[in-house]
Amino acid sequence: MSFQDDDLGLLAEKTKPNEGATRATARLKAKIYSALIRRQEESGPLLSLTETREAGAGLCVFESLWEKLPVGHSAKCFNCCSICHARILGERVERAPIYWHECPYVAFGKK
Repeated sequence: MSFQDDDLGLLAEKTKPNEGATRATARLKAKIYSALIRRQEESGPLLSLTETREAGAGLCVFESLWEKLPVGHSAKCFNCCSICHARILGERVERAPIYWHECPYVAFGKK
């Protein structure tokens, strides 16, 4: 079964939070996000950074720089997070000291 973003949004709307439940840690969220991106890469190329930005998603400072490089389309589909120190910190340190605008690993640490 394959879920789309709309399916996940609908599922989230219908899910009632457990009163005593604790939130997932930023480290766990970061690890899950990294695993989901790796799984998505296995099924085919990611959207290019330009396509990602045009779809309304923000790009971190490194992705913005990578997008401007004079490289081919397949290089524009590269997952910059796979080599970024923010990913490593996000997966290993709770409340990691990373502050890049539009970085998903920074967002996981926010409450």
